[in-house]
Amino acid sequence: MTDSLEKSPCKAIEKVGPKMADLLVAYLNQLGVDYVFGVPGGAIEPLYDALARSERRGGVRAVVARHETGAAFMADGYARNSGKLGVCCSTTGPGATNMITGVASAYENNVPMLVITAQTAISTFGKGAIQDSSCTGVNTVGLYAHCTRYNTLISHINQFEHKLAAAIMSAMGSPAGPAHISVPRDVMAMDNLIDQANYQLNTLLDRPALIDDHAVDLLFEELKRARHPVFIIGDEACDAIGNILSLAVKTRAQIIVTPQGKGLVSPYHPQFKGVFGFAGHAAARDVLANPKVDLVVAIGARFGEFSSNAWDTENLLNNKLIHVESTEANLTRTPMAKMHVRGCLDTVFDRIANRFGIDTQRFMRKVKSASKESEDNFTRHFEFDDEQGYYSDAAPIKPQRLMKELPELFPPHTRYLVDTGNSLAWGTHYLHPFDRRFSGQRDERGGLFSASVDFASMGWAIGSAVGTSMALHNTPVVCITGDGSWLMSGQELTVAIEEKLTVIFVILNDSAYGMVKHGQTLTGAEPIANQLTRVDFAALAMAMGAPGHVINSPADLQALSIKIICQRQGPTVLDVRIDINEAPPIGLRTNVLQSA
Repeated sequence: MTDSLEKSPCKAIEKVGPKMADLLVAYLNQLGVDYVFGVPGGAIEPLYDALARSERRGGVRAVVARHETGAAFMADGYARNSGKLGVCCSTTGPGATNMITGVASAYENNVPMLVITAQTAISTFGKGAIQDSSCTGVNTVGLYAHCTRYNTLISHINQFEHKLAAAIMSAMGSPAGPAHISVPRDVMAMDNLIDQANYQLNTLLDRPALIDDHAVDLLFEELKRARHPVFIIGDEACDAIGNILSLAVKTRAQIIVTPQGKGLVSPYHPQFKGVFGFAGHAAARDVLANPKVDLVVAIGARFGEFSSNAWDTENLLNNKLIHVESTEANLTRTPMAKMHVRGCLDTVFDRIANRFGIDTQRFMRKVKSASKESEDNFTRHFEFDDEQGYYSDAAPIKPQRLMKELPELFPPHTRYLVDTGNSLAWGTHYLHPFDRRFSGQRDERGGLFSASVDFASMGWAIGSAVGTSMALHNTPVVCITGDGSWLMSGQELTVAIEEKLTVIFVILNDSAYGMVKHGQTLTGAEPIANQLTRVDFAALAMAMGAPGHVINSPADLQALSIKIICQRQGPTVLDVRIDINEAPPIGLRTNVLQSA
C-alpha cells in the first residue's frame, strides 16, 4: 500500500507503451511543429495523452481553445507566420462540426493545416453511440470533403502511417490547404506496433523549384519592352517580395496590392499607389485605368471578388495582364490573360532579376539609401477617401483617425490583423504601418498586415492573433475586430491570458453589426437585425483577467502607456467607442449586392 502511494501519477503514465497517437505526435515533432490547437473530449483523449507525454519531453504540446472554430483560426495564424504546418483537433460529433468554419477559411486562403477529428470506437458505428459521426451518423468525413485537400477515415492500424503522411504532404502541397484525418478512438489508442516513424517527411516536403523556363524568358522580354508597367502583388508573393520590389524599381513599375497582399509593400514606397479592390484607393484604380499602361503583371494573387475589384474586365482582367503563379488553381481565374507564368515565385523572380543584371542584395542597400528621405518623412503617394476624417480630433473617435493613431502608438515591427466586417474596410483603406523595409528586406513570411478575405469569417482575426503571437514570440500583435465578432469569439481572450501573449485586441464598438447596418443604408434595404446590446468590453475583459480600457477620443488613445502594454506578458483590450455615423468604404461590396 505504501509503495503504491509513493508512485507518482506521471511515472505511472510514462509506463504506458507507445500508442498510435504517439506515432502521430512523433511526425509532428519531426516537422518541428510546436502546438496542436484544439478542444479535448472523450473520443480524442488518446491524442491528448500523447501530447502530454510529448510536452514532458519538450516536444509539441496542446493549446486548449475555447471553441473549435477558434482552434482552427489559431492554427491558421500559426501556419501563416511560422512557415510550419498548422495543426488543430477536435473530438467527434459537435467538436468536428464546430471546427469546420475555421477549416473552410483556411481552405479558401490556401493555409497548410492538418485537421484531426476523432470518431467513436469502430465497434460502436451504427449503434447510436453518443456523438456518432461515422458514415452511419452525422458523417463528418463527408462534411469535410468540400473544404479540404485530403480527407479520410483511418479505420485500421495498417492505414495509419501512410494516410497520415499523405495528409501532411497534401496540406503542404500546391495549393496548400487543410487535410483532414478522422480517427476512431480505439484506433488512436492501439499499441504502436510500427515502433518508429518510417518516413522522413522533411525530405518528402522539400520539393524541387519547378519552373516554366520558356514562359520566364517571354516574361523578361515583355518587361524589357514595357514603358509603363504595373505590378499587382497578392499575398502569395511573400516568398519573392525582395526580388519583386527590386525589379519594380529597375523597371519603374507602379506598384499596387490586393487587400490580401497589402502587408507586403511599405505604404510609403515611392512607387506604391495603394490597394486595388475592396476598400481600395482611387490612385490604384487610376493607375490601371491609365491608357498609357502597356503591361500589368499580377503576382501571387487570387482574383476573387474583393481582389479583382468585382471582376473588373475593363481595367484588370484583359489582355494586358500577365499572371505569375506558383498555385495552378489561381490561374483559372484569368483565362483572358495575355500569358500565364507557372513556377516557384522566388525562382521566377530571381531569374528575371539576374536577366536584368540586378544584384539583389546590393540593389536593396542602394534602394534603402536612396529612399532615406522618403522613409524619414513617411510620404504617402496616394490619397484616402476621407482625409479630413483621418485627422479629425472629434469624439467619439472616428474609425479613420483610429487607424491613423495605431501605427503611431505601437512599435514598427507590430503585426496587425483585421477581422471581417467594417474592421476590414477601415483597416484596408486607412491603416498603414510605418514599414521601413522599402527594399523588400524582410523574413519570408512577409507582411505587417493580414486579413482573411475570401471566406471572410467573422472572428478569424481573434483566433489568428493568438496563433500569430505564438509563432512570433516577443512581437506585439494588434487584432482589430468589431463588437459583433467579439461577441461570437471573444472568449479566446482567455487563451491569450493563459499563454501570456502580448496581443492587443482593439474592438470597434458601435453596438451594431456595422457592415450590415451601413450596407442596408447604402443599398436602400430595410434597416433590420443590425443592432446589438451595448456592452462594456473593457469591464468584460477585466472580469476575464485582462486589462481593459475604454477609448472615446484620440486623446484617450494617446494617454495609454503603450510601452507597458507591449512589455506585459498578457493581452490588453481596448474598447473603442467609435462614431456610429461614419460609413466605411464598402461601395464595392454594396454594388455587387445591388447588381445581383
